[in-house]
Amino acid sequence: MKLLVFQHLACEHPAVLRSFLKEDGISWDAAELDEGDAIPPLEAYDMLWVMGGPMDVWDVEEHPWLIPEKRAIRKWVRELKRPFLGVCLGHQLLADALGGTCGPQRPPEVGILDIELTEAGKSDPVFSGLPHRMKALQWHSVKVAQAPEDAVILARSDVCAIQAMRIGRHTYSMQYHVELEASTIPDWGKVPAYEEALAKVRGPSALQALAKEAEPLMPGFIANARTLYRGFMNAAMPALAK
Repeated sequence: MKLLVFQHLACEHPAVLRSFLKEDGISWDAAELDEGDAIPPLEAYDMLWVMGGPMDVWDVEEHPWLIPEKRAIRKWVRELKRPFLGVCLGHQLLADALGGTCGPQRPPEVGILDIELTEAGKSDPVFSGLPHRMKALQWHSVKVAQAPEDAVILARSDVCAIQAMRIGRHTYSMQYHVELEASTIPDWGKVPAYEEALAKVRGPSALQALAKEAEPLMPGFIANARTLYRGFMNAAMPALAK
């Protein structure tokens, strides 16, 4: 099994999910698109994961590689029909690539906030094992405003109606950061765009407070990540067996 990961920032990698991949003996390649990496032939891979980043889906003039990335996502989901997982920007890119729309998130969601499953999420093969209400790291000022027509909404928050969605049997995406690990918040706090967003929403000394808030919750974050990862891999296996 081979996994391709689209990255948009060096510190926005699969994080804790890497340890689960290692346990399963799954190899993965990262295409660091913001650093000029070309998208490799998609047919050589079994799964595609698309991670987060500080750019927005419409920033195509500043980041022209977003155009072929969206085209690759559309081909992956609609033509190759292979398992897909998108996180934060990856969630937004999936929506944009498949005919949905994205827009400003007002107010921005930055911090450790509540997510709740929809009725569809409670019965979904991947999400059903998760708590119906849970804490999750959010760090976004853009949202999926309208999901693709065939999307099933799996989770929501008080200010963001599309926190997670499924398309078909094994295309999943989340606005929140399921991949969180202990080093995530300190590392992201060094990114100017993320530091600015955090300070704007939570104040100038928010980074240390956020890291402290996350520390006792980390076992639960990792347990939820493992549950989602295992559910996703189980959902992906029938497609990979073909």
